[in-house]
Amino acid sequence: MTDERWIWGFGLATTAADGTVLDTWYPSPEAGRIPPGLDPEMPPEEIGRWATPDARRDVTVDAIVIEIDLDAAPMSTSDAYLRLHALSHRLVAPNDLNLDGVFAHLPNVAWTTAGPVHPDALTRLRPSFVREGIQVQSLDKFPRLLDYVTPAGVRIGDGSRVRLGAYLSPGTTVMHEGFVNFNAGTLGASMVEGRISQGVVVGDGSDIGGGASIMGTLSGGGTHKVAIGARTLLGANAGIGVSLGDDCIVEAGLYVTAGSRVTLVDEPAGADGSRRVVKAAELSGVSGLLFRRNSVSGAIEVSLRAGVGVTLNEALHA
Repeated sequence: MTDERWIWGFGLATTAADGTVLDTWYPSPEAGRIPPGLDPEMPPEEIGRWATPDARRDVTVDAIVIEIDLDAAPMSTSDAYLRLHALSHRLVAPNDLNLDGVFAHLPNVAWTTAGPVHPDALTRLRPSFVREGIQVQSLDKFPRLLDYVTPAGVRIGDGSRVRLGAYLSPGTTVMHEGFVNFNAGTLGASMVEGRISQGVVVGDGSDIGGGASIMGTLSGGGTHKVAIGARTLLGANAGIGVSLGDDCIVEAGLYVTAGSRVTLVDEPAGADGSRRVVKAAELSGVSGLLFRRNSVSGAIEVSLRAGVGVTLNEALHA
């Protein structure tokens, strides 16, 4: 096993009174193994000074240092959090690390403006939270990306809609209604106004329109990892359950799943005037396609298209 498939880092682990590790924050994870001779009892000053109990949340915060094998399954909460940090710090791309069983190592947490809290302690602590102005933002296994990582060169309109573990390349804009799940994201400058589900990657220069949805493996129940190519447009309120190649367009409001029946309008018609119909899965990953719905028959049609699919506003994504 080469060092390139390892990640290590100093972190701050938050532990509830019952011993549940709620989260772990790694300010600067790095590729490779823990350096030889490093003293785990001597964390960097910017980490060690925050390793103190927090009576407000009934938690302790401890400095730790760990290393993980990206090809092995997660073994603990701190291990799982380092994997999510590795993705959001762009140390590893989506789908290029083992996340088998990750949910079992991510406890449900009450995420507050003061940090993570054990859900069972929330009712008891709520009066003091109200007095101190601490607000509960969500009750979930995953926290917000921006509470842990500040990805350089990225715009995010609403921090609550991007989970830790999202991979966002420089030049990406996630508008207020956009959503990016963990182990998913953009491989270049992209406009995200729709939903990028777990396991999905979007290529450079592509546009995910407002209200659009890309089916992930969690929602679809399958194993196919959907990918969107470069300069591809997924129209407003459209959806896709198969991969798209480069320079493709899916008409606004059209949802194409793997089983959708698609008419190939560019092929010669048969003697009876009919054209060949295939399942959309047979076109998965093909570049230069336009998917649209026939306004008269309602059938989904696909045709070949030439040239660039979309061109993003350079000033907006600079």
